[in-house]
Formats: sequence, C-alpha cells, structure tokens
Amino acid sequence: MELPLVVGVDGSDGSILAVDWAVDEAARHGLPLRLVYGSLWERYEGALPSLGLQRPSERVMAQHIVASAEERVRRLNPDVKVSVEAVAAEAVSALLSEADNASALVTGSRGRGELKGAVLGSVGLAVAARAYCPVIVVRGDKAGLGGTHGRILLGAGGPDTSHEAVRFAFREAEARGCVLDVVRAFRPPHENVDQPAPAGETAEHESQASDLVDALVAEAAAEHPAVRVNRATVEGPARRVLVNRSEAADLVVVGARRRSGHFGLQLGRVSHTLLHHAACPVAVVPQRI
Repeated sequence: MELPLVVGVDGSDGSILAVDWAVDEAARHGLPLRLVYGSLWERYEGALPSLGLQRPSERVMAQHIVASAEERVRRLNPDVKVSVEAVAAEAVSALLSEADNASALVTGSRGRGELKGAVLGSVGLAVAARAYCPVIVVRGDKAGLGGTHGRILLGAGGPDTSHEAVRFAFREAEARGCVLDVVRAFRPPHENVDQPAPAGETAEHESQASDLVDALVAEAAAEHPAVRVNRATVEGPARRVLVNRSEAADLVVVGARRRSGHFGLQLGRVSHTLLHHAACPVAVVPQRI
C-alpha cells in the first residue's frame, strides 16, 4: 500500500497553494492525500467553564479548515483519495509525527499568523530541517508553481547526502515526463574575489565535479532510461547557482543529512537559501548517515 502524501493545512494562502500543488502531485504518482491541521484546542477543552452547548470556537475553526481543504481537493480532482484530521498538537509536531507514514510532507511557504514580510514561515523551515521523509515547501512564481517549464532541477551534493535525492528527482522527472537538469557547483579552493584561480586549477576541479555527477546519477539513470538528463558543472557558490537556475524549473531537489538521534535542525546553507529564495517549489530529501 502506497504511503500518502501528507499536506499541512491551516487555512492560509500558503496552505491553499500547497493543497493545490499536492493534488496534482498525488494524481501524478497515484497517491492518496492526507490533510493534517495541527491544533491545540483539545488541550483546553474542558479546562474552561461551559457556556452552553456550543462547541469551543477553536474546535469549530479546526473542523472548518480541514473540511474546506477536503472540499477543495474533491473539487480539483475527484479521483484523488483524500482523508483529513485535526491533530491535538502544534503544527511542527503534528507534521513530524506523520513523517514515518508519509511518502512526503508538503507545506506552504508561510502559514496563518506568520509575519507577512517573511519569505519562509517557521513551520516549513522546521519541518524541512527535521523530517526523515522528503519535505516539499511550495513556493515560487506563477510559472514555477504551475509546472510550465517541463524541467526538474537537482542540486548534486556529496555522495553522503545525495543518493536519496537523486532517486527522488529521477522518479519525479519520470512521472512528469520532463527533463532532469543535474547541476554541480564547484569553487577551486584558492578562488577569491581578488585573485581568480589559475585556469588549470579550475579545469581540474570542473573535471572532478563532472566525474562526481556521472557517478551520482549512473545507477538511477540506468533504472529510469526514459528520463532525459542534462548534466552541468558550474563555477560559483551552489546557493547562488541553484537559486538562479530555479527560475527555469518546476521543482528543485536537494539532499540533506539526517543524523540518527540528533533532534536539532539539520539543514545546510544551500537548502536554507533555496527554501527562502527559490522561484519554484523545493524538495528537501533526507539521507540518513
């Protein structure tokens, strides 16, 4: 039985975008959707004196949020199976508790109550930095959100962080029937703004980066022969390279380390930057080490 695609909902604009994106993703992969709202209302129910037969307003709001999200899914695609639940927990805990039984977690870039000037909400950041399943933060411009580019962008990291991300990116490209751009950014160790690296040194590091890309994708490319793969090595900071290239992608995929028994945030600078600035949805795919 396929694990569901779990979407965090809270009634915000970001949540609505996440639901819309997830409906297409679930249909594409033949997955059921599970919509989860993290609510603390049950902790307080019974703690306050009853004012009559009317249910607590927080409970009513929670039920309205999940019911509205469910109705939206059924309206967008009646063939997608959907279930909903309002969980008695705050949002991050509610979503992280779903991770072991989810094919992926999907969140909006900002939730209800987030600062309007913020480019990424605290829930999306915390879930992406701690979950042990893939996390997709739905953000970006109209073209990126609409999937009009026909391209998936994979940021090729080191072998210890990229194996699961590579597999995820190939599956996504195959399901969408689109091109997979695999990009490895490199910087010669002596490069700085005042003294560029010698041409020979740059060529050596570019060759090493190209060899790493070939090694990373070899197995997945053999398993998914229908996927068209473009390999590229680009000199420059990976954060800047991938943010720039996200403008021509429908999804950018990066790997992340997950150390067993470590409960803090586990998110590198590249992933952190993409979650704040990418022009399309970002998938952070964990690799246990």
